[in-house]
Amino acid sequence: MKKTRQDDLVSCPERRTFLKAGAGFMGSLLLGGIPFKAVAQATNLAAPDRCFVFVYFSGGWDQLLALDPRDPAVFTADRVSETRIMPGYNLLTDSRFQQVPIVPKEKAGVGPSNILFGPAIGDTNPSTSPNGSLSDHYDLMTVVRGINMSTLTHEVGYRYFLTGKMPIGSAARGSSTATEIVGQMKPAVPIPSIAQGVESYNDRYGGYANALRVSGLADLVLTLDPPSAARQLDSEIEKSLIDLNGQPITCEEQALTARGVGTAYESSRGQMQTVMENKLSDSFRFQLAANQSVREFYGLTNQSYPYNSAAGRAAMVATALKKGISQCVSINLAGGLDTHFGTQQTHATNQRAGFDALNLLVKDLRATDHPSGGKFMDHTTILVFSEFARTPTINATGGRDHHLSNSCLLIGAGIKHNLVVGRSGDIGMSPGLVDLRTGAIDPNGSNIFPEHIIATVLASAKLDYSITRVDPLRFILA
Repeated sequence: MKKTRQDDLVSCPERRTFLKAGAGFMGSLLLGGIPFKAVAQATNLAAPDRCFVFVYFSGGWDQLLALDPRDPAVFTADRVSETRIMPGYNLLTDSRFQQVPIVPKEKAGVGPSNILFGPAIGDTNPSTSPNGSLSDHYDLMTVVRGINMSTLTHEVGYRYFLTGKMPIGSAARGSSTATEIVGQMKPAVPIPSIAQGVESYNDRYGGYANALRVSGLADLVLTLDPPSAARQLDSEIEKSLIDLNGQPITCEEQALTARGVGTAYESSRGQMQTVMENKLSDSFRFQLAANQSVREFYGLTNQSYPYNSAAGRAAMVATALKKGISQCVSINLAGGLDTHFGTQQTHATNQRAGFDALNLLVKDLRATDHPSGGKFMDHTTILVFSEFARTPTINATGGRDHHLSNSCLLIGAGIKHNLVVGRSGDIGMSPGLVDLRTGAIDPNGSNIFPEHIIATVLASAKLDYSITRVDPLRFILA
């Protein structure tokens, strides 16, 4: 049997990517899941009725700068020993950032915002936010504050929020929420779930529920590209799998064909080629003339392919949903947040890049008609999270450390809007206690944990949330 040498794969990256795509589709679109016919029918690219976006801010965000601000006129420097809270807004030297919490401009027909935002979200001043800011969309949001993460470890908090289950050690336990959604809904789209820069797990569904994991836009394009002559499958084992062609002769061949790897390989290769032949990769080639409107809307005209900015990643999300390519997209939209030293400025700037890109995504989905009626945002639920927050006090090196109390943001379909639930304390911003039936602040109540958020996301689409072993926050559900 001919073996593929490692240097063969390195010297032929196109072939390597083709093989990777084939393996990915065999896992994500075939095994135990949607038959090839459904994928072939999905090539008309009809958008699912419900879409989901999971947005990760990597490194642990500073909630004073984002979803849980404090008034610096109240939480002053001379009260730090009492409150153990330092907003630090006076350390922001960039004129784009206010030094007070942001009050969104009231929208006609909606009423005033019930949500205050930190400076990193961005205000509505055209000179500092020419494309508007995420705060403009307060009428689509619920902010959950005072979430108890029960950990100060990056990997644990991250995987806890992805699954709604506390990891075992640092190892993820259970399926990712996107996997759970696809597993239950089985959408007839070419690539049900995409995960860019975000982990994905599957512990109970067939391979159809697996995410297609990519490191960036260029990786996604290359994976979806139509095969060239240089990317033909040529190893003997590959040829043998294809040549079996459903004609078992021996027990060994029967094991490889009758619902075995031979049949799986042949069908998944067909699926992969169906996706490639429909040139789905061109949808993500934003440099093409046909995608000029995408470049202009997301401000990519001054960037070059592969558009690895936060705005480029947001454009990828919008394209996958609007063109009916995917139902769930998980995306790492901001990084560089694990800052334990230095000023507030770096942290605020890195968060702002993510929030500005998210603003563009929401604007796009609000403006785009959905084939089932209404706009895409009426059919899309977005969860924005980080693994934990930052301490409310500034350390001796001018930075913030890891903090248990966290916040998250829910936007769009299936939830109530213009709402703040939960709280962090006015002393040290510790996780607050609430009545989990009503959302009322209750000193005899309970903490909100990530599993409550995940149960709520699943319940927002009327999916089974029993794997979380908690009830959803019903007072959030629309």
